[in-house]
Amino acid sequence: MKKMESQFKEENETTTLMVASEIRECLNVKILNKSKHENPSYSTNGSAGMDLRANIENTLTLAPNERFAIPTGIHIQLPLGYEAQIRPRSGLAIKNGIGMPNSIGTIDSDYIGEIKAILINHSNEPFIINDGDRIAQMVVAKHEYVNWNSVEILEDTERGSGGFGHSGVK
Repeated sequence: MKKMESQFKEENETTTLMVASEIRECLNVKILNKSKHENPSYSTNGSAGMDLRANIENTLTLAPNERFAIPTGIHIQLPLGYEAQIRPRSGLAIKNGIGMPNSIGTIDSDYIGEIKAILINHSNEPFIINDGDRIAQMVVAKHEYVNWNSVEILEDTERGSGGFGHSGVK
């Protein structure tokens, strides 16, 4: 698997990245890496998430049903209007029952502290985490800001107020 390479221009918000004969626009994000590991990176050219690695002094064992915030040593500064989503890794979930109790963690643009991945062991077996293990993935996404317009009534839709499971299983 090829690692992506780019040249960043600090004065611009975006830069151009050449990936397997494709040119892509990329967001420039400031990073302070206090870990012993490389910066988060994409595993493949089509990856949406960048791997985050455990930055721990000693091996950590997550007992069944135990939760722990695993440090990564990574600090970022996102532009206003962007967030970083910290997501579980599907391989850890299916093979070991490791997930995230908050499903997706949000890193806001004004947070510059260390990114930690909150993991939970849903299995019946202890799970060992070593320094440098890939423990989560990070997706940077643009988001919108909302201006609420108060109304007396909402327009009717086909679904209406039908909620949880209203459309059935099949």
